[in-house]
Amino acid sequence: MPFTPFHMGPGLAIKALAGDRFSLLAFGVAQVAMDIEPLVGMIRGAPVLHGATHTYAAALVIAGIVALVTPPLCRPLLRRWNREVSLAHLPWLASPPLKRVPVIAGAFAGTLSHVALDSLMHHDITPLAPWSNTNSLLDLIPLPALHQACIASGALGLAAWLALRWWRRDRSAGPRSNPPPAP
Repeated sequence: MPFTPFHMGPGLAIKALAGDRFSLLAFGVAQVAMDIEPLVGMIRGAPVLHGATHTYAAALVIAGIVALVTPPLCRPLLRRWNREVSLAHLPWLASPPLKRVPVIAGAFAGTLSHVALDSLMHHDITPLAPWSNTNSLLDLIPLPALHQACIASGALGLAAWLALRWWRRDRSAGPRSNPPPAP
């Protein structure tokens, strides 16, 4: 699924479940990092687009790199996001500052899920290399069903995340006092 938003669907679902313990920004950076190799392969006309980087071993290394580069890359983006939601009078949508554990969780979930999802659909992936040259996940799920599952997880995850943020906004505002009745 190179260069598509499908990978973000499961990330949105994880974000809804894990909340502030998971960085969706790091997850997204991981998706981009994973697809650098296929992009270069497409530009060069390579016969194999999903090579060494699309293995679980390489995904662990890439996740470590993503965990290191995400904070300096994304802090300006996060500041801008928080400023915009504040100006729009939607402070309940503001994101907390990036913290190490959520960034690491997002980076590792991003790279490992990327290999898993791509293993279901790309013939040129050997996810367990160098220990195995097979891909036992290939065609396990029909491609339309895979895309639908990614879209559904994204839609449900986004809806759940928004609902939870909205609900927490109401709860964090504290008890509301009713105005005294008019005389």
